[in-house]
Amino acid sequence: MSLIADRLVQVDDFDSPALRATDTAAVRLQTRIVDGAEWDRTIATFDEVCQEQMHAFAVTRWPSVKQEPMLFLLDDEIVGGALIMVQSLPLGLARIAVSKWAPMRKDVSRPDADAIHAGMIEAMIAAYGSSPRQMLSVLPRASIDPVNGEYARLVARGFRRGSELGFPDRYIVNLRLDDAAQRKSFHQTWRRQLNKAEKAGLVFEHAGAERIAEFDDLYVAMTDRKQFTDHSAYETVPALMAIDVPALRPELFFVRHEGEVVAGALIFKAGDRAVYLYGATNDKALPLRAGYFMHWHIIRWLRDNTNATWYDLGGTDGFQGLHQFKKGMVGDAGVIRPVPPVANYADHPLALLLGTGAFAARDMFYALRRTINGWRNPKTRANQVRHGADEAAE
Repeated sequence: MSLIADRLVQVDDFDSPALRATDTAAVRLQTRIVDGAEWDRTIATFDEVCQEQMHAFAVTRWPSVKQEPMLFLLDDEIVGGALIMVQSLPLGLARIAVSKWAPMRKDVSRPDADAIHAGMIEAMIAAYGSSPRQMLSVLPRASIDPVNGEYARLVARGFRRGSELGFPDRYIVNLRLDDAAQRKSFHQTWRRQLNKAEKAGLVFEHAGAERIAEFDDLYVAMTDRKQFTDHSAYETVPALMAIDVPALRPELFFVRHEGEVVAGALIFKAGDRAVYLYGATNDKALPLRAGYFMHWHIIRWLRDNTNATWYDLGGTDGFQGLHQFKKGMVGDAGVIRPVPPVANYADHPLALLLGTGAFAARDMFYALRRTINGWRNPKTRANQVRHGADEAAE
């Protein structure tokens, strides 16, 4: 089946009777709310750990939201967790409990991993979806499989389809190949550009956290140069680089040419899926094809120095050049899969109505902001397009 067909199966068949029939019986789990420091130390060993579920990230990104890190235990053994963010709606009419890229399992290879996931969902419903004034909102991550089983389980349990990303596809590279097989897996054009980059005299560096100021300078200069309106979570980087849990600290990489840093990247490397967080380049990177060189060496470093099986390159925001670059790197051995829609649940209809209404208002605000930004400065929009492509492809 083609990658496009896989994506359509995953998006269109979530509500099919066949998926409901495959639902797994839940196991009964105990829950425990812990503080942020204990939470980050504990989830560092989870297979499904991700940046958005880190307390150090969330408390910096959303400082006004109540953070409730919830661990799940089976027979007193920690088997999973979910960082829940609880936010009150205006006038105190209701609350929304949000968990993004969750719940996370500690060990996805367990025979009862699906039952544990179902049990975590039941525990989250009991804690956050049963109140007459509260809605639970869960966003699973993109699945490696053609059908997102975690999202299908939410739908089968009664969750309602909510907000969707405009461009949900995520580009995910297989890390468990040797050099020859990895290069062969790249699309021909991508491999040809890499061959040219390797003849340009570039040098790859793995740097320590103490050099983050060099990346900051490169990133700020790039956004200024391209007049890029940055709505990312870059303000969380200092907290991430200062975290005292080494497994959760992003890794920093640079590419030099004739002694000058021309490109850099920050990579989340814990768990079974490494993630490309941020990239930055200067004007010399594009003709040198520094992005091809950098990502090739990042793939090799992640393979040799982490337990990750996959490398998530993120999305494209609809930029065709970025799609071609990432698709070429995913190649024949990786996958392109969509992030599913948000899944919303409330036992009480009024809580569901108020919660989904709040999300709809938020979505309208973001759409209006994008439109206004485009009206104000078309050149800025053009630079945003080029920024998206260049930060990966340069």
